[in-house]
Amino acid sequence: MFDLMPFEHRQRNLSNYFDNFEKALFGDFTGSLSECKTDIIDQGDKYLLQAELPGFAKEDIQINLEGDMLTIHAEHNEENDEKDEKGHYVRRERRFGSFSRSFDVSGIRTDSIQADYKNGVLELELPKAAPQNPVNKRIELK
Repeated sequence: MFDLMPFEHRQRNLSNYFDNFEKALFGDFTGSLSECKTDIIDQGDKYLLQAELPGFAKEDIQINLEGDMLTIHAEHNEENDEKDEKGHYVRRERRFGSFSRSFDVSGIRTDSIQADYKNGVLELELPKAAPQNPVNKRIELK
C-alpha cells in the first residue's frame, strides 16, 4: 500500500523531520569532515600535494606508505562541555570524524618524500623518479 504513494509524499516521514530539525539546529558536521580538498601541482622535478585539513592537530594526522600507495589518514575528536556553577551541563557537544585518502606514488622517489603541516594545510613534496629510458637493442635469431 505504501508503494502506491506519490514520490514526494514518501519523503514526509517522522525520521526525515527529525534529521532536518537536527541539521537546522546544530548544523551539518558531517559535511565538514568527510572531504579532504587536495591540489597536486607539477613543479618540474617534483609534485607538491596540498591537502586542506582545518581543525586537525599534527598528532591527528598519519601518513603511511605501503608499496606504491601513499595514504593520508586524519582523525578528529572534539568535545565542548559547559557547566554551570553546580556542575550541571548547560551545553555539551561532541564531534568525531575521520577520513582516509590514498594516492598512487609510482614514479616518485618515495625515500625522499617530505611533509609539512601549517595553518590547516598538509604539504607533501613528492620528488619525481628519474625517467626510465627504454632499452634499444637488436636481438639476433638463432
